[in-house]
Amino acid sequence: MLTPNVNLNNKTILVTGAAGFIGSNLVTDLLQSVENVHIVGLDSVNDYYDVSIKEWRLQEIEKIAAQHPASQWTFIKGNIADKELIETCFDRYHFDVVVNLAAQAGVRYSITNPDVYIESNIIGFYNILEACRHYPVEHLVYASSSSVYGSNPKVPYSTDDKVDNPVSLYAATKKSNELLAHAYSKLYNIPSTGLRFFTVYGPAGRPDMAYFGFTNKLLKGETIQIFNFGNCKRDFTYVDDIVKGVRLVMQNAPEKQLGADGLPNPPYRVYNIGNSSPENLLDFVDILQQELIAAGVLPSDYDFEAHKELVPMQAGDVPITYADTTALEQDLGFRPNTPLREGLRKFAQWYKEFYKV
Repeated sequence: MLTPNVNLNNKTILVTGAAGFIGSNLVTDLLQSVENVHIVGLDSVNDYYDVSIKEWRLQEIEKIAAQHPASQWTFIKGNIADKELIETCFDRYHFDVVVNLAAQAGVRYSITNPDVYIESNIIGFYNILEACRHYPVEHLVYASSSSVYGSNPKVPYSTDDKVDNPVSLYAATKKSNELLAHAYSKLYNIPSTGLRFFTVYGPAGRPDMAYFGFTNKLLKGETIQIFNFGNCKRDFTYVDDIVKGVRLVMQNAPEKQLGADGLPNPPYRVYNIGNSSPENLLDFVDILQQELIAAGVLPSDYDFEAHKELVPMQAGDVPITYADTTALEQDLGFRPNTPLREGLRKFAQWYKEFYKV
């Protein structure tokens, strides 16, 4: 077990992607669990998906912030690809800890819209690294992705595995983030930790994720397509587990030390954060349907079989994601453990309330 070496109390923390799914949940968690914290949230609030969900998340943050007057919440609408904006923010606030969750997400979207991935995931992350170089921080934590494992045939996926086979531009940009962070950690002694997230889900999640899209289509009476003829497995990880993992990682920065060459050994780590329990997509959809009926989103006599179509694998997809979280457990004593049914139940209840079904 690592001994925490970053005290988050009384610190100034930057969370990029603060209106996003993981970012907004992290901000509310930090406001509730850390004393006298100043959180600066940065987000472009783009229209990649329904902006009203992002606005709802920001409103929830405002409510939580109002309940914790000893702490401070500042929101800045802007793009991490705007180098001048990033420099201005770092110069003004002198962040102690940076959590970079801003990114253009989505595997399939990267096939048709590559430009935004280069802008946000490469140029944007480079701007964050440069700012951490010129305005040193105690710890940089950033989002990577399980997609870096690509077509890796070995499961479960371990952070010791080679990840040289990306099957999408999105995956390639996330692997690039890890390489860039390693170089900056080595050259400029920036403590950094990358987190490979595995299929994050939960209330107020991303509408482009399967469970959300399936729900929208089922409600409209449309047919849902289940790829690889239902033979996909995903390591679904509930958002609260992800956030707890991120907060623990934030408090445990890699130690700075010199190597035999007199230069810094890169203070650099990468962890998987996943449920370590892949679920078959057909079973997942069956549980989702049951919970949507239980929540009153779908009628009790809904003919699910009539709205289901098994189709081949799509470009950029992989048949299985499966996290080996041994390092996370050994270093931080933590592993995600929210059962899929419990997580989907909370999503279904949120969906009914948000969309007033």
